[in-house]
Amino acid sequence: MEKKHAVCPNCQTVNAVLTERIRQNPICAKCATPLLPARPIDLTDQTFDRFVSRSTLPVLVDFWAPWCGPCKMMAPAFNEAAATLQGQVILAKMDTEAQRAIPSRFTIQSVPSLVLFRNGKEVARTAGAMPAGQIQAWVRQQL
Repeated sequence: MEKKHAVCPNCQTVNAVLTERIRQNPICAKCATPLLPARPIDLTDQTFDRFVSRSTLPVLVDFWAPWCGPCKMMAPAFNEAAATLQGQVILAKMDTEAQRAIPSRFTIQSVPSLVLFRNGKEVARTAGAMPAGQIQAWVRQQL
């Protein structure tokens, strides 16, 4: 029986989930929060490394800023993509104005920027707003 690891978006506990149960909305063993919500997870400089490196599912991070018009336009599409990709890829958001260390470490120069991580390592990156279907297609090309 193969297991995947998912980090709880609430308490940061690493949970082992049987692969066949990934699509059954598993909850955290410690705090009972859904591990793979159908919406993006907000990451901070403090939660990023643990969340991205300990999740065995790929993590797609939307680096955005509150002043960015294209970021605001893409937010509903990113939410829609999170629901569609639930159980396959974890979608997360990082506010580059409030969180400075991680965007700086990954040299985020324009927003929105989408960065796909697998096992804590960056595997793909693209910049610019996209509709939900294009986000999903881009992610699937990378997998």
